[in-house]
Amino acid sequence: MRSLVPFAAIFVLSLAVEPLCASSADSDLIDQQRIEALEAKANVAQPREQPFLYAQLVQQMTELSIRQYSAGDVGKATGLLKDIQRFAQKIHLSLTGNDKRLKNAEILLNRTAFRLNEMLQSSSVEDRPLVKQTLVQVNQVQDATMMEVFQK
Repeated sequence: MRSLVPFAAIFVLSLAVEPLCASSADSDLIDQQRIEALEAKANVAQPREQPFLYAQLVQQMTELSIRQYSAGDVGKATGLLKDIQRFAQKIHLSLTGNDKRLKNAEILLNRTAFRLNEMLQSSSVEDRPLVKQTLVQVNQVQDATMMEVFQK
């Protein structure tokens, strides 16, 4: 009877843990849906909320791009890097003096730049120009965001 209790406990735990393990494709699909939802939210948000929402979007796209690049799906990762550049430009254009959560946006952009720098170091020679261009653009937007924070 004593040996049956630990076995039953392990069995119940294994049933609870198994659904938590998702395949990479499922995770990418969920992340893509999350990105699309955040993009829709950012596009209709108030102008003072957009820089933070776009910074969240850029950060999530960067993480997904890194995962796709690591998985060998360079085409999707490249497409996301181009989207990151487009949204970084939107952040820069949407900066105003009274932005909400601007410091949080700057912190997200700083982390994103760090992750892009890691991606640059691990990318192949053929992929480096696009990653470097994206990193430069994110750094420029992060600098502009930091300047807005200090002007307050």
